[in-house]
Amino acid sequence: MQRATSRHNPRLKDAARLIASSRDRRKAGRCVLEGEHLIAVYLDRAGVPESLLVVEEMVDVPRIAALAARVPARDVVAVPAALFAQVSTLPADVGALAIVPTPVVSPPPPARFHLLLDDLQDPGNVGTILRTAAAAGVEQVLLSKACAFAWSPKALRAGQGAHFLTTIVEDVDLAPWVARFRAEGGHVAAAVARGGRDLYAAPLPWPLAIAIGNEGTGLSAALTAHADVAVTIPMPGGMESLNAAAAAAVVLFEAVRTRRPGAADRASSR
Repeated sequence: MQRATSRHNPRLKDAARLIASSRDRRKAGRCVLEGEHLIAVYLDRAGVPESLLVVEEMVDVPRIAALAARVPARDVVAVPAALFAQVSTLPADVGALAIVPTPVVSPPPPARFHLLLDDLQDPGNVGTILRTAAAAGVEQVLLSKACAFAWSPKALRAGQGAHFLTTIVEDVDLAPWVARFRAEGGHVAAAVARGGRDLYAAPLPWPLAIAIGNEGTGLSAALTAHADVAVTIPMPGGMESLNAAAAAAVVLFEAVRTRRPGAADRASSR
């Protein structure tokens, strides 16, 4: 294990730069995971970080020591808590941060369950939606070219490890993807704030892709036009719309519900 004594330590400078700059993260193809949980999920699902920075005063804490034991000693750097706090976006008591390569994935062959994110701007929303998608069993999440970066610190924190539990594909031209998906037998449901079919009465056959739009303007007209069905969440309380992350959760788990054994029988008996 190495030890950093100043902010000029190369690995510490590297982490600070990547945390501070979205441009640098995209250019370098690397990102920073903050906290024990995210790093543990990465180790379990993806591999070994390029660098692991641990708070020097916590190196003997069992949860931090267990992380360090899974990374080659040459790539582990002990950092004084005061110095760690100057770099991390979280308090030093999170104990560790890791620098990892950002997965770059070309669109794989279509699967059974997809989520399409069209120009969402808030990284927190993107991360929260990824967490929900992973929980719902979504196999592929496709982000449009103007979506917030899925690997920003805010999105990673909100995702809580979901980034490594589903396939994330960025910079996708969604309308042509939807056209190909439908041509191959897939079905697309576009979530719209108003004017769509009642979500709980709409058909959601699989293979299925659910499209969620921008926080302010919703889905693009081009993407909505390519969908098999536009669905709207009924809101008897009078609100005009839901937060994008909340809407995604409702629609995704309605799709999950319809796939449960006996769901069609229960629906027909209502």
